[in-house]
Amino acid sequence: MRNPDGKEVRYPVLLTPTEKQMARDVYTAFRQAVCGFDLLRSDGCSYVCDVNGWSFVKNSYKYYDDAACVLRKMFLDARASHLSSAIPPTLPWKLNEPVQPSEGLTRQGSGIIGTFGQSEELRCVIAVIRHGDRTPKQKVKLKVTEEKLLSLMLKYNGGRPRSETKLKSAIQLQDLLDATRMLVPRTRPGRESDSETEDFEHAEKLRQVKAVLEEGGHFSGIYRKVQLKPLKWVKVAKSNGEGEEERPVEALMVLKYGGVLTHAGRKQAEELGRYFRNNMYPGEGTGLLRLHSTYRHDLKIYSSDEGRVQMSAAAFAKGLLDLEGQLTPILVSLVSKDSSMLDGLDNASIEMEEAKHRLNEIITSGAKTVQNDESSESPWMVDGAGLPSNASELLTKLVQLTKKVTEQVRILAKDEDEELTDVIPPYDQARALGKTNIDVDRIAAGLPCGSEGFLLMYARWKKLERDLYNERKLRFDITQIPDVYDSCKYDLLHNAHLKLEGLDKLFKVAQLLADGVIPNEYGINPRQKLKIGSKIARRLLGKLLIDLRNTREEAISVADLKSNQDQHSPSMKTEKEDMEYQSKFYIKNDDVRRNSTTSNISMEQDDDDDKETKYRLDPKYANVKTPERHVRTRLYFTSESHIHSLVNVLRYCNLDESLQGEDSLFFHTALDRLYRTKELDYMSYIVLRMFENTEVALEDPKRFRIEITFSRGADLSPLEKIDSEAASLHQEHTLPIMGPERLQEVGSYLTLEKMEKMIRPFAMPAEDFPPPSTPAGFSGYFAKSAAVLERLVNLWPFHKHANSNGK
Repeated sequence: MRNPDGKEVRYPVLLTPTEKQMARDVYTAFRQAVCGFDLLRSDGCSYVCDVNGWSFVKNSYKYYDDAACVLRKMFLDARASHLSSAIPPTLPWKLNEPVQPSEGLTRQGSGIIGTFGQSEELRCVIAVIRHGDRTPKQKVKLKVTEEKLLSLMLKYNGGRPRSETKLKSAIQLQDLLDATRMLVPRTRPGRESDSETEDFEHAEKLRQVKAVLEEGGHFSGIYRKVQLKPLKWVKVAKSNGEGEEERPVEALMVLKYGGVLTHAGRKQAEELGRYFRNNMYPGEGTGLLRLHSTYRHDLKIYSSDEGRVQMSAAAFAKGLLDLEGQLTPILVSLVSKDSSMLDGLDNASIEMEEAKHRLNEIITSGAKTVQNDESSESPWMVDGAGLPSNASELLTKLVQLTKKVTEQVRILAKDEDEELTDVIPPYDQARALGKTNIDVDRIAAGLPCGSEGFLLMYARWKKLERDLYNERKLRFDITQIPDVYDSCKYDLLHNAHLKLEGLDKLFKVAQLLADGVIPNEYGINPRQKLKIGSKIARRLLGKLLIDLRNTREEAISVADLKSNQDQHSPSMKTEKEDMEYQSKFYIKNDDVRRNSTTSNISMEQDDDDDKETKYRLDPKYANVKTPERHVRTRLYFTSESHIHSLVNVLRYCNLDESLQGEDSLFFHTALDRLYRTKELDYMSYIVLRMFENTEVALEDPKRFRIEITFSRGADLSPLEKIDSEAASLHQEHTLPIMGPERLQEVGSYLTLEKMEKMIRPFAMPAEDFPPPSTPAGFSGYFAKSAAVLERLVNLWPFHKHANSNGK
């Protein structure tokens, strides 16, 4: 496959343990520490088909840096071995390299732990992270009776008249686009009478569907999906004249789009990955890469089903492991999809509806919300904590300001010069994922940032205006407040150049309301927050406990082994003991629990896959100072709902009846800080780190300590103030990420035993998890390489010449 410049498409992949051994054999045979060679993968096997020797990789600075380090070590080993171990493994000019203007997006918090004690080793890093900056999520709903659309529904649901259809693939969406183009009127009819209003709105919605489907010039990626659900049926004679059959005559079409990771979102995720590499592990930045390259770092990354979450995970992995190249290959190689653990609110839908109903009563009652007593010791314990006292007045103001902004966008959409589309090429969302900078041409042309034209921008604001307040029923819909706030924040950051009057005022009003509404949607008081949180995050909490338990068992196993080895002198060690020692460094892969890989195609596992082992460094052959140091990293990328749910369970778990009398996991000041942290914004995260005190007895509860930190994610202050830093961030359309903050007092000691006791009542039991499956990057994966390649091609826009018809 070749790119638009005619060059072969290249991307990084994971080598299997067998392939790594083959690489070592090639290196040994040719006696070259830097040696290029080609591997051919076929039917689950790998073959060396060419050895290139000293072949350099074009345009890869990392390759030259790595080669230089290897050469330097060879010279030092040969002529100055006393210096070889003293000189750091990185190049001298890399140590104090200045931070680039586009980097440094992560701000320091209060949660960075100091030096790693001599007796305390980091054993596990677990992070649950929200996705990066995205475009507003949007939805178009319309009832359709057109024969073309009803026939399309039957075509893709197997001809079943009462079954709904989901259209996601390029072929399906192209069929829908072709049908929609034939149904959209060529001119916009006026509304001469009230009876024509519905026809007018239907035509406008079809026009919006067409505009969304035509974005980018071709279908790629995972950002548009359509549901067709039959509503009414009639009996018709069968075509063969024998009896009758049902046929749908009306269906509900729901088009979901938007919510795409922006250039800023990718930059945020990649920078946060770099921040983790430099601050969460011993060794000041190079430490993690050193662990990773010497079989002492056990890394797994999980993501929900949403495209923005998957791409955030891939961008983070790129920064964490200092990878190069496109995000899609990193996604396919490193990120596992687990929608059952990281997606969905179905388990708590009834409780959330109750919370929203109560919230609506408090806000729309018109009375001052006197429940909030900010002077009390625990203001978060009352119903509706955090809601502004004048919420009812603010809601009225929100409607007025929304109308004002919508009208300005309507004028822009009406005056939009359609000839601009000939000057500015179609926006391609898939290609945009490779960028970390803004589209200068679109901004200069006075167009909205990203893929959105003025027509879609107006449709977004018009829908918010219509749904926020029903003028016929004189009724507010408070569930629209987060969406209004979302749109405000997006346009204030990405479309400031359009100079929409009153947008900043609307943002402030929406922010006041959203800061009260959003946290209370997950429970109107702490007990309800705990109940809802435990239902949404039950599976995730169970997996976190499994991660911590597996780390503890592995650490104890290694400690026992080391203790036994220390009791025997080398001369007394038997061959059998030596074999047992080596076997301990092949750890069963018992904690990989996935419902699917990144591929949507089910991959059958061979019988041998369950027996696959995971390799660890054997200290006897290690050329490192701390061969016993081994860190397990588990990263979970998800959406706002799971972050809120996890935080709520962690801070309120002691309120459960089974844990009466237990102290909170967090100290009081941290609880107050979390209460005042209204929004868990893009890239907000919670980190659990487990340390082992090697000077404490194995059976002592203080052997393993848990440290919890959190970050509220993107810092909104540049949107709220005017200074040089704010202007610079505005220019790049990117907000900085706040560093982690402590949730425990300095010197406090949260044991793993206490952590398990507090969380277990809300977590899925380990026995309820499905059996282990094989990681995507190893055997079984390459045996089905055709399916993986197909997935890769669908995700990544290779050389596609899109024409104006979007075909």
